[in-house]
Amino acid sequence: MSIRLKLLLSYTGMLVISLVMFVVTALLFTVVSTGDIRNFRDFYKLHYQLNPLTEQEESIFLELKYLAKNDPDKLQDQKLMREYDYELRSEKAGLYVRRESNHAYESITHVLPEFYQGLPPYDLNNNQIRSTFYIGERFYAYAKFDFKYTDGAKGSLFVFRERSPFVGLTRRLLPVLTLILVGVLVVANVLLYRWITRSVVKPLNKLRSFTERIEDGNLQFKLDLHSKDEIGKLNEAFEKMRQRLQESVSLRLQYEENRKELISNISHDLRTPITNIKGYIEGIRDGVADTPEKMETYVNIIYAKAVDMDKLVDELFLYSKLDIKQEPFTMDHVDIAAFLDDFTEELQFDLEKKDVTLEWERQAHGNVEVVADLEKIKRTLLNIIENAIKYANKPLKVIRISLQADSDWATVEIKDNGIGIPAEAVPHIFERFYRTELSRNSSTGGSGLGLAIARQIIEGHGGSIWATSEPGTGTSLFFTLKRTTNQGGAGQRDSHTDH
Repeated sequence: MSIRLKLLLSYTGMLVISLVMFVVTALLFTVVSTGDIRNFRDFYKLHYQLNPLTEQEESIFLELKYLAKNDPDKLQDQKLMREYDYELRSEKAGLYVRRESNHAYESITHVLPEFYQGLPPYDLNNNQIRSTFYIGERFYAYAKFDFKYTDGAKGSLFVFRERSPFVGLTRRLLPVLTLILVGVLVVANVLLYRWITRSVVKPLNKLRSFTERIEDGNLQFKLDLHSKDEIGKLNEAFEKMRQRLQESVSLRLQYEENRKELISNISHDLRTPITNIKGYIEGIRDGVADTPEKMETYVNIIYAKAVDMDKLVDELFLYSKLDIKQEPFTMDHVDIAAFLDDFTEELQFDLEKKDVTLEWERQAHGNVEVVADLEKIKRTLLNIIENAIKYANKPLKVIRISLQADSDWATVEIKDNGIGIPAEAVPHIFERFYRTELSRNSSTGGSGLGLAIARQIIEGHGGSIWATSEPGTGTSLFFTLKRTTNQGGAGQRDSHTDH
Protein backbone atom coordinates (compact mmCIF):
# COMPACT_ATOMS: atom_id res chain seq x y z
CA MET A 1 0.00 0.00 0.00
CA SER A 2 1.45 3.37 -1.02
CA ILE A 3 2.14 6.17 1.45
CA ARG A 4 -0.27 8.39 -0.42
CA LEU A 5 -3.03 5.81 0.04
CA LYS A 6 -2.12 5.33 3.70
CA LEU A 7 -2.37 9.06 4.33
CA LEU A 8 -5.62 9.23 2.37
CA LEU A 9 -7.12 6.38 4.38
CA SER A 10 -5.93 7.81 7.68
CA TYR A 11 -7.34 11.27 6.97
CA THR A 12 -10.53 9.79 5.55
CA GLY A 13 -10.87 7.57 8.59
CA MET A 14 -10.44 10.48 10.94
CA LEU A 15 -12.95 12.51 8.96
CA VAL A 16 -15.53 9.70 8.98
CA ILE A 17 -15.02 9.00 12.67
CA SER A 18 -15.28 12.70 13.50
CA LEU A 19 -18.44 13.05 11.45
CA VAL A 20 -20.00 9.99 13.08
CA MET A 21 -19.08 11.29 16.52
CA PHE A 22 -20.50 14.69 15.62
CA VAL A 23 -23.78 13.17 14.40
CA VAL A 24 -24.11 10.97 17.47
CA THR A 25 -23.35 13.89 19.77
CA ALA A 26 -25.84 16.12 17.95
CA LEU A 27 -28.43 13.35 18.18
CA LEU A 28 -27.89 13.01 21.90
CA PHE A 29 -28.24 16.74 22.47
CA THR A 30 -31.38 16.74 20.31
CA VAL A 31 -32.90 13.97 22.39
CA VAL A 32 -32.00 15.78 25.58
CA SER A 33 -33.52 19.05 24.43
CA THR A 34 -36.60 17.88 22.51
CA GLY A 35 -37.27 14.31 23.51
CA ASP A 36 -38.11 13.61 19.89
CA ILE A 37 -36.87 10.04 19.61
CA ARG A 38 -39.26 7.33 20.65
CA ASN A 39 -37.73 4.25 19.11
CA PHE A 40 -36.26 3.16 22.44
CA ARG A 41 -39.38 3.57 24.49
CA ASP A 42 -39.84 -0.11 25.27
CA PHE A 43 -36.36 -0.33 26.67
CA TYR A 44 -36.95 2.47 29.11
CA LYS A 45 -40.58 1.76 29.95
CA LEU A 46 -39.66 0.21 33.26
CA HIS A 47 -37.69 3.30 34.19
CA TYR A 48 -40.75 5.52 33.83
CA GLN A 49 -42.98 3.05 35.59
CA LEU A 50 -40.82 3.52 38.66
CA ASN A 51 -40.20 7.24 38.22
CA PRO A 52 -43.03 8.70 36.09
CA LEU A 53 -43.06 12.23 37.54
CA THR A 54 -40.68 14.94 38.49
CA GLU A 55 -40.28 16.06 42.06
CA GLN A 56 -42.68 19.03 41.64
CA GLU A 57 -45.23 16.89 39.84
CA GLU A 58 -44.95 14.24 42.54
CA SER A 59 -45.67 16.90 45.18
CA ILE A 60 -48.88 18.01 43.42
CA PHE A 61 -49.90 14.37 43.01
CA LEU A 62 -49.54 13.76 46.73
CA GLU A 63 -51.75 16.79 47.52
CA LEU A 64 -54.45 15.53 45.15
CA LYS A 65 -54.11 12.04 46.61
CA TYR A 66 -54.64 13.51 50.08
CA LEU A 67 -57.86 15.18 48.87
CA ALA A 68 -59.02 11.92 47.31
CA LYS A 69 -58.65 10.14 50.62
CA ASN A 70 -60.12 12.80 52.90
CA ASP A 71 -62.44 14.96 50.79
CA PRO A 72 -62.94 13.25 47.41
CA ASP A 73 -65.81 15.51 46.37
CA LYS A 74 -63.43 18.46 46.06
CA LEU A 75 -61.94 16.69 43.05
CA GLN A 76 -65.13 17.66 41.24
CA ASP A 77 -64.46 21.35 41.91
CA GLN A 78 -63.51 22.62 38.45
CA LYS A 79 -61.93 25.82 39.70
CA LEU A 80 -59.71 23.96 42.14
CA MET A 81 -58.75 21.39 39.50
CA ARG A 82 -57.86 24.13 37.04
CA GLU A 83 -55.50 25.62 39.61
CA TYR A 84 -53.76 22.28 40.07
CA ASP A 85 -53.76 21.75 36.29
CA TYR A 86 -52.18 25.14 35.79
CA GLU A 87 -49.37 24.21 38.17
CA LEU A 88 -48.88 20.91 36.34
CA ARG A 89 -48.84 22.59 32.94
CA SER A 90 -45.99 24.78 34.10
CA GLU A 91 -44.14 21.48 34.59
CA LYS A 92 -45.32 20.20 31.16
CA ALA A 93 -47.65 17.68 32.83
CA GLY A 94 -51.41 17.23 32.89
CA LEU A 95 -54.34 16.29 35.19
CA TYR A 96 -57.25 13.99 34.60
CA VAL A 97 -60.04 13.04 37.05
CA ARG A 98 -62.43 10.19 36.24
CA ARG A 99 -65.87 9.47 37.79
CA GLU A 100 -67.17 6.07 36.83
CA SER A 101 -67.03 6.29 33.02
CA ASN A 102 -67.33 10.04 32.86
CA HIS A 103 -64.78 12.84 32.90
CA ALA A 104 -64.81 14.81 36.11
CA TYR A 105 -61.89 16.92 34.89
CA GLU A 106 -59.47 16.73 31.99
CA SER A 107 -56.43 18.81 31.12
CA ILE A 108 -57.06 21.05 28.15
CA THR A 109 -53.60 20.88 26.63
CA HIS A 110 -52.76 17.20 26.96
CA VAL A 111 -55.86 15.04 26.81
CA LEU A 112 -56.63 13.55 23.40
CA PRO A 113 -59.91 11.90 22.35
CA GLU A 114 -58.32 8.43 22.46
CA PHE A 115 -56.60 9.18 25.77
CA TYR A 116 -59.33 7.49 27.77
CA GLN A 117 -58.97 4.24 25.90
CA GLY A 118 -55.45 3.79 27.25
CA LEU A 119 -56.33 4.39 30.90
CA PRO A 120 -56.10 1.41 33.21
CA PRO A 121 -59.31 0.04 34.85
CA TYR A 122 -60.29 0.82 38.42
CA ASP A 123 -58.23 -0.75 41.17
CA LEU A 124 -59.51 0.41 44.51
CA ASN A 125 -56.72 -1.51 46.22
CA ASN A 126 -54.21 0.68 44.33
CA ASN A 127 -51.76 -2.13 43.85
CA GLN A 128 -49.97 -0.25 41.01
CA ILE A 129 -50.20 3.53 41.15
CA ARG A 130 -47.33 4.32 38.76
CA SER A 131 -46.97 3.01 35.22
CA THR A 132 -46.88 3.87 31.52
CA PHE A 133 -49.16 3.42 28.54
CA TYR A 134 -49.25 4.10 24.81
CA ILE A 135 -51.80 5.97 22.82
CA GLY A 136 -51.00 5.54 19.16
CA GLU A 137 -47.43 6.64 18.74
CA ARG A 138 -47.38 8.58 22.03
CA PHE A 139 -45.85 7.37 25.22
CA TYR A 140 -47.11 8.51 28.63
CA ALA A 141 -45.93 8.01 32.18
CA TYR A 142 -48.41 8.55 35.02
CA ALA A 143 -49.22 8.29 38.69
CA LYS A 144 -52.81 7.42 39.65
CA PHE A 145 -54.98 6.86 42.66
CA ASP A 146 -58.40 5.14 42.69
CA PHE A 147 -60.96 6.15 45.33
CA LYS A 148 -64.71 6.46 46.00
CA TYR A 149 -66.73 9.59 46.14
CA THR A 150 -68.95 10.18 49.16
CA ASP A 151 -71.95 8.92 47.20
CA GLY A 152 -70.10 5.65 46.51
CA ALA A 153 -69.18 6.35 42.87
CA LYS A 154 -65.80 5.14 41.71
CA GLY A 155 -63.26 7.77 40.94
CA SER A 156 -59.66 7.95 39.61
CA LEU A 157 -57.01 10.62 39.82
CA PHE A 158 -54.27 10.79 37.12
CA VAL A 159 -51.23 13.03 36.96
CA PHE A 160 -49.50 12.20 33.65
CA ARG A 161 -46.70 13.39 31.46
CA GLU A 162 -45.84 12.60 27.85
CA ARG A 163 -42.27 11.41 27.56
CA SER A 164 -39.62 10.18 25.15
CA PRO A 165 -38.17 6.86 26.36
CA PHE A 166 -34.64 8.08 25.71
CA VAL A 167 -34.68 11.52 27.26
CA GLY A 168 -34.29 10.90 30.92
CA LEU A 169 -31.60 8.29 30.76
CA THR A 170 -29.74 10.32 28.17
CA ARG A 171 -29.71 13.29 30.50
CA ARG A 172 -28.14 11.12 33.15
CA LEU A 173 -25.67 9.36 30.84
CA LEU A 174 -24.73 12.40 28.74
CA PRO A 175 -21.43 13.10 30.59
CA VAL A 176 -20.47 9.43 30.36
CA LEU A 177 -21.39 9.25 26.67
CA THR A 178 -19.43 12.43 25.98
CA LEU A 179 -16.38 10.95 27.66
CA ILE A 180 -16.82 7.76 25.63
CA LEU A 181 -17.00 9.73 22.37
CA VAL A 182 -13.86 11.68 23.28
CA GLY A 183 -12.18 8.42 24.20
CA VAL A 184 -13.09 6.89 20.83
CA LEU A 185 -11.57 9.88 19.03
CA VAL A 186 -8.38 9.67 21.10
CA VAL A 187 -8.03 5.91 20.57
CA ALA A 188 -8.69 6.28 16.83
CA ASN A 189 -6.02 8.98 16.59
CA VAL A 190 -3.53 6.85 18.54
CA LEU A 191 -4.17 3.82 16.31
CA LEU A 192 -3.84 5.86 13.12
CA TYR A 193 -0.68 7.53 14.43
CA ARG A 194 0.79 4.14 15.32
CA TRP A 195 -0.06 2.78 11.86
CA ILE A 196 1.52 5.71 10.06
CA THR A 197 4.53 5.61 12.38
CA ARG A 198 5.15 1.89 11.89
CA SER A 199 4.70 1.99 8.12
CA VAL A 200 6.38 5.32 7.30
CA VAL A 201 8.40 6.90 10.09
CA LYS A 202 10.25 3.80 11.33
CA PRO A 203 11.43 2.73 7.84
CA LEU A 204 12.60 6.29 7.18
CA ASN A 205 14.48 6.29 10.47
CA LYS A 206 16.17 3.04 9.45
CA LEU A 207 17.15 4.55 6.13
CA ARG A 208 18.56 7.55 7.97
CA SER A 209 20.65 5.27 10.20
CA PHE A 210 21.90 3.46 7.08
CA THR A 211 22.95 6.75 5.50
CA GLU A 212 24.88 7.59 8.66
CA ARG A 213 26.68 4.25 8.39
CA ILE A 214 27.56 5.01 4.78
CA GLU A 215 28.74 8.46 5.83
CA ASP A 216 31.08 6.72 8.29
CA GLY A 217 32.42 4.61 5.43
CA ASN A 218 30.67 1.37 6.40
CA LEU A 219 29.20 -0.36 3.35
CA GLN A 220 29.26 -3.91 4.73
CA PHE A 221 25.55 -4.24 5.44
CA LYS A 222 22.31 -4.98 3.65
CA LEU A 223 19.00 -3.18 3.86
CA ASP A 224 16.25 -5.57 4.97
CA LEU A 225 13.19 -3.33 4.61
CA HIS A 226 10.49 -5.10 2.63
CA SER A 227 7.40 -3.20 1.56
CA LYS A 228 5.54 -2.51 -1.66
CA ASP A 229 5.02 1.23 -1.21
CA GLU A 230 7.23 4.21 -1.99
CA ILE A 231 9.40 3.35 1.04
CA GLY A 232 10.05 -0.08 -0.48
CA LYS A 233 11.03 1.45 -3.82
CA LEU A 234 13.27 3.94 -2.02
CA ASN A 235 14.83 1.04 -0.15
CA GLU A 236 15.51 -0.84 -3.39
CA ALA A 237 17.10 2.23 -4.94
CA PHE A 238 19.12 2.84 -1.78
CA GLU A 239 20.32 -0.78 -1.70
CA LYS A 240 21.36 -0.57 -5.37
CA MET A 241 23.21 2.66 -4.59
CA ARG A 242 24.96 0.97 -1.65
CA GLN A 243 25.97 -1.96 -3.84
CA ARG A 244 27.27 0.37 -6.53
CA LEU A 245 29.21 2.35 -3.93
CA GLN A 246 30.65 -0.84 -2.52
CA GLU A 247 31.63 -2.00 -5.99
CA SER A 248 33.11 1.42 -6.69
CA VAL A 249 35.16 1.34 -3.49
CA SER A 250 36.32 -2.20 -4.24
CA LEU A 251 37.20 -1.19 -7.77
CA ARG A 252 39.04 1.87 -6.52
CA LEU A 253 41.02 -0.26 -4.10
CA GLN A 254 41.76 -2.69 -6.90
CA TYR A 255 42.86 0.17 -9.16
CA GLU A 256 45.07 1.45 -6.37
CA GLU A 257 46.62 -1.98 -5.99
CA ASN A 258 47.04 -2.24 -9.76
CA ARG A 259 48.62 1.21 -9.84
CA LYS A 260 51.13 0.20 -7.20
CA GLU A 261 51.86 -3.00 -9.07
CA LEU A 262 52.17 -1.08 -12.34
CA ILE A 263 54.63 1.39 -10.84
CA SER A 264 56.62 -1.49 -9.38
CA ASN A 265 56.70 -3.29 -12.72
CA ILE A 266 57.66 -0.16 -14.64
CA SER A 267 60.40 0.57 -12.13
CA HIS A 268 61.71 -2.96 -12.52
CA ASP A 269 61.63 -2.94 -16.31
CA LEU A 270 63.22 0.50 -16.57
CA ARG A 271 65.88 -0.09 -13.97
CA THR A 272 67.69 -2.81 -15.98
CA PRO A 273 68.26 -0.84 -19.23
CA ILE A 274 69.03 2.33 -17.28
CA THR A 275 71.61 0.45 -15.24
CA ASN A 276 73.12 -0.98 -18.43
CA ILE A 277 73.21 2.43 -20.08
CA LYS A 278 74.89 3.95 -17.01
CA GLY A 279 77.40 1.11 -16.96
CA TYR A 280 78.40 1.54 -20.61
CA ILE A 281 78.56 5.32 -20.28
CA GLU A 282 80.84 4.96 -17.25
CA GLY A 283 82.93 2.56 -19.30
CA ILE A 284 83.30 5.18 -21.98
CA ARG A 285 84.16 7.87 -19.40
CA ASP A 286 86.72 5.62 -17.78
CA GLY A 287 88.36 4.93 -21.12
CA VAL A 288 87.40 1.25 -21.28
CA ALA A 289 86.24 1.76 -24.89
CA ASP A 290 89.76 2.59 -26.00
CA THR A 291 89.35 1.47 -29.59
CA PRO A 292 86.90 2.59 -32.27
CA GLU A 293 85.43 -0.89 -32.42
CA LYS A 294 84.70 -0.95 -28.67
CA MET A 295 83.32 2.56 -28.81
CA GLU A 296 80.94 1.60 -31.62
CA THR A 297 79.87 -1.49 -29.68
CA TYR A 298 79.17 0.55 -26.53
CA VAL A 299 77.24 3.18 -28.45
CA ASN A 300 75.17 0.56 -30.28
CA ILE A 301 74.30 -1.13 -26.98
CA ILE A 302 73.33 2.21 -25.42
CA TYR A 303 71.18 3.01 -28.46
CA ALA A 304 69.50 -0.41 -28.35
CA LYS A 305 68.67 0.01 -24.66
CA ALA A 306 67.28 3.48 -25.33
CA VAL A 307 65.13 2.08 -28.15
CA ASP A 308 63.83 -0.63 -25.78
CA MET A 309 62.98 2.02 -23.19
CA ASP A 310 61.23 4.14 -25.82
CA LYS A 311 59.24 1.12 -26.96
CA LEU A 312 58.30 0.31 -23.36
CA VAL A 313 57.07 3.87 -22.80
CA ASP A 314 55.06 3.79 -26.05
CA GLU A 315 53.46 0.46 -25.19
CA LEU A 316 52.74 1.57 -21.65
CA PHE A 317 51.10 4.73 -22.97
CA LEU A 318 49.01 2.71 -25.43
CA TYR A 319 47.99 0.19 -22.77
CA SER A 320 46.97 2.98 -20.40
CA LYS A 321 44.78 4.61 -23.03
CA LEU A 322 43.19 1.26 -23.90
CA ASP A 323 42.65 0.44 -20.22
CA ILE A 324 40.75 3.68 -19.52
CA LYS A 325 38.85 3.48 -22.82
CA GLN A 326 40.50 6.62 -24.21
CA GLU A 327 42.06 5.06 -27.32
CA PRO A 328 39.79 5.70 -30.35
CA PHE A 329 38.78 2.80 -32.61
CA THR A 330 38.11 3.41 -36.29
CA MET A 331 35.65 0.64 -37.06
CA ASP A 332 34.81 -0.40 -40.58
CA HIS A 333 33.37 -3.33 -42.49
CA VAL A 334 36.40 -5.19 -43.84
CA ASP A 335 37.24 -8.58 -45.33
CA ILE A 336 39.48 -10.12 -42.69
CA ALA A 337 40.58 -12.89 -45.05
CA ALA A 338 41.88 -10.40 -47.64
CA PHE A 339 43.57 -8.46 -44.85
CA LEU A 340 45.37 -11.59 -43.62
CA ASP A 341 46.48 -12.35 -47.22
CA ASP A 342 48.21 -8.97 -47.44
CA PHE A 343 49.51 -9.10 -43.86
CA THR A 344 51.21 -12.51 -44.18
CA GLU A 345 52.67 -11.63 -47.56
CA GLU A 346 54.18 -8.43 -46.16
CA LEU A 347 55.49 -10.05 -42.97
CA GLN A 348 56.83 -13.22 -44.52
CA PHE A 349 60.06 -11.65 -45.84
CA ASP A 350 60.93 -10.05 -42.50
CA LEU A 351 60.40 -13.33 -40.64
CA GLU A 352 62.57 -15.27 -43.06
CA LYS A 353 65.50 -13.09 -41.98
CA LYS A 354 64.91 -14.38 -38.46
CA ASP A 355 64.74 -18.00 -39.65
CA VAL A 356 60.99 -18.13 -39.00
CA THR A 357 58.57 -19.75 -41.45
CA LEU A 358 55.18 -18.06 -41.64
CA GLU A 359 52.29 -20.19 -42.95
CA TRP A 360 48.85 -18.88 -43.84
CA GLU A 361 45.90 -21.30 -43.90
CA ARG A 362 42.53 -20.02 -44.98
CA GLN A 363 39.83 -22.47 -43.94
CA ALA A 364 36.96 -20.05 -44.54
CA HIS A 365 35.80 -19.67 -48.15
CA GLY A 366 34.72 -16.43 -49.80
CA ASN A 367 34.66 -13.02 -48.13
CA VAL A 368 34.69 -12.99 -44.33
CA GLU A 369 33.45 -9.52 -43.53
CA VAL A 370 33.91 -8.28 -39.97
CA VAL A 371 33.65 -5.01 -38.05
CA ALA A 372 37.20 -4.04 -37.10
CA ASP A 373 39.92 -1.39 -36.86
CA LEU A 374 42.59 -2.92 -39.13
CA GLU A 375 45.45 -0.92 -37.61
CA LYS A 376 44.57 -2.25 -34.16
CA ILE A 377 44.17 -5.81 -35.50
CA LYS A 378 47.56 -5.55 -37.16
CA ARG A 379 49.06 -4.42 -33.84
CA THR A 380 47.45 -7.43 -32.15
CA LEU A 381 48.86 -9.87 -34.69
CA LEU A 382 52.37 -8.37 -34.46
CA ASN A 383 52.34 -8.54 -30.65
CA ILE A 384 51.27 -12.19 -30.71
CA ILE A 385 53.85 -13.12 -33.37
CA GLU A 386 56.64 -11.26 -31.56
CA ASN A 387 55.75 -13.13 -28.39
CA ALA A 388 55.85 -16.44 -30.29
CA ILE A 389 59.27 -15.65 -31.80
CA LYS A 390 60.61 -14.64 -28.39
CA TYR A 391 59.93 -18.10 -26.98
CA ALA A 392 60.79 -20.14 -30.09
CA ASN A 393 63.44 -22.79 -29.37
CA LYS A 394 63.28 -25.14 -32.35
CA PRO A 395 65.85 -25.11 -35.17
CA LEU A 396 62.93 -24.80 -37.58
CA LYS A 397 60.67 -22.10 -36.23
CA VAL A 398 57.14 -22.21 -37.67
CA ILE A 399 54.22 -19.83 -37.09
CA ARG A 400 50.93 -20.77 -38.67
CA ILE A 401 47.98 -18.36 -39.07
CA SER A 402 44.55 -19.79 -39.85
CA LEU A 403 41.05 -18.38 -40.21
CA GLN A 404 37.74 -20.06 -39.41
CA ALA A 405 34.30 -18.52 -39.60
CA ASP A 406 30.70 -19.29 -38.83
CA SER A 407 27.57 -17.21 -39.22
CA ASP A 408 28.37 -15.04 -36.19
CA TRP A 409 32.10 -14.91 -35.59
CA ALA A 410 35.42 -15.05 -37.40
CA THR A 411 38.13 -16.83 -35.41
CA VAL A 412 41.83 -16.21 -36.07
CA GLU A 413 44.39 -18.70 -34.74
CA ILE A 414 48.16 -18.03 -34.42
CA LYS A 415 50.01 -21.26 -33.66
CA ASP A 416 53.74 -21.71 -32.99
CA ASN A 417 56.05 -24.64 -32.26
CA GLY A 418 57.90 -22.97 -29.39
CA ILE A 419 58.58 -24.07 -25.83
CA GLY A 420 54.94 -23.84 -24.79
CA ILE A 421 53.45 -22.42 -21.62
CA PRO A 422 52.92 -24.24 -18.31
CA ALA A 423 49.25 -24.96 -17.60
CA GLU A 424 49.24 -22.84 -14.46
CA ALA A 425 50.57 -19.82 -16.40
CA VAL A 426 48.11 -19.94 -19.34
CA PRO A 427 45.31 -17.99 -17.55
CA HIS A 428 47.77 -15.16 -16.72
CA ILE A 429 49.62 -14.55 -19.99
CA PHE A 430 47.28 -11.66 -20.94
CA GLU A 431 48.01 -9.78 -17.73
CA ARG A 432 50.30 -6.78 -18.00
CA PHE A 433 54.02 -7.35 -17.28
CA TYR A 434 53.40 -11.05 -16.79
CA ARG A 435 56.29 -13.32 -17.68
CA THR A 436 56.52 -17.02 -17.05
CA GLU A 437 60.03 -16.56 -15.58
CA LEU A 438 59.81 -16.02 -11.86
CA SER A 439 62.81 -13.72 -11.98
CA ARG A 440 60.98 -11.36 -14.36
CA ASN A 441 64.19 -10.80 -16.27
CA SER A 442 63.95 -9.24 -19.69
CA SER A 443 66.62 -11.30 -21.36
CA THR A 444 64.12 -12.55 -23.88
CA GLY A 445 63.22 -8.97 -24.79
CA GLY A 446 59.83 -7.33 -24.80
CA SER A 447 58.01 -5.14 -22.36
CA GLY A 448 55.57 -7.67 -20.94
CA LEU A 449 52.67 -5.59 -22.31
CA GLY A 450 52.26 -7.13 -25.77
CA LEU A 451 49.59 -9.73 -24.96
CA ALA A 452 47.85 -7.38 -22.48
CA ILE A 453 47.53 -4.82 -25.30
CA ALA A 454 46.25 -7.53 -27.62
CA ARG A 455 43.54 -8.47 -25.12
CA GLN A 456 42.47 -4.82 -24.69
CA ILE A 457 42.21 -4.38 -28.47
CA ILE A 458 40.17 -7.53 -29.05
CA GLU A 459 37.85 -6.83 -26.14
CA GLY A 460 37.45 -3.30 -27.49
CA HIS A 461 36.14 -4.94 -30.69
CA GLY A 462 33.60 -6.90 -28.66
CA GLY A 463 35.46 -10.17 -29.23
CA SER A 464 37.41 -12.49 -26.97
CA ILE A 465 40.96 -13.81 -26.85
CA TRP A 466 42.36 -16.98 -25.26
CA ALA A 467 45.22 -19.46 -25.50
CA THR A 468 45.93 -23.17 -25.38
CA SER A 469 49.39 -24.64 -24.96
CA GLU A 470 51.37 -27.87 -24.57
CA PRO A 471 54.80 -27.45 -22.96
CA GLY A 472 57.50 -28.52 -25.38
CA THR A 473 55.10 -28.62 -28.33
CA GLY A 474 53.82 -25.10 -28.84
CA THR A 475 51.11 -22.56 -28.15
CA SER A 476 47.96 -21.51 -30.00
CA LEU A 477 46.37 -18.10 -29.48
CA PHE A 478 42.84 -17.41 -30.70
CA PHE A 479 40.78 -14.25 -31.04
CA THR A 480 37.34 -13.61 -32.46
CA LEU A 481 35.81 -10.74 -34.43
CA LYS A 482 32.13 -10.13 -34.97
CA ARG A 483 30.85 -10.74 -38.49
CA THR A 484 28.64 -8.17 -40.18
CA THR A 485 26.16 -10.71 -41.56
CA ASN A 486 24.80 -11.61 -38.09
CA GLN A 487 24.94 -9.59 -34.90
CA GLY A 488 23.59 -12.35 -32.63
CA GLY A 489 26.73 -14.25 -31.75
CA ALA A 490 27.03 -13.47 -28.07
CA GLY A 491 26.57 -17.09 -27.15
CA GLN A 492 29.72 -18.26 -28.95
CA ARG A 493 31.79 -15.39 -27.60
CA ASP A 494 30.79 -16.26 -24.05
CA SER A 495 31.90 -19.82 -24.57
CA HIS A 496 35.34 -18.61 -25.65
CA THR A 497 35.90 -16.67 -22.45
CA ASP A 498 36.07 -19.94 -20.53
CA HIS A 499 39.56 -20.69 -21.97
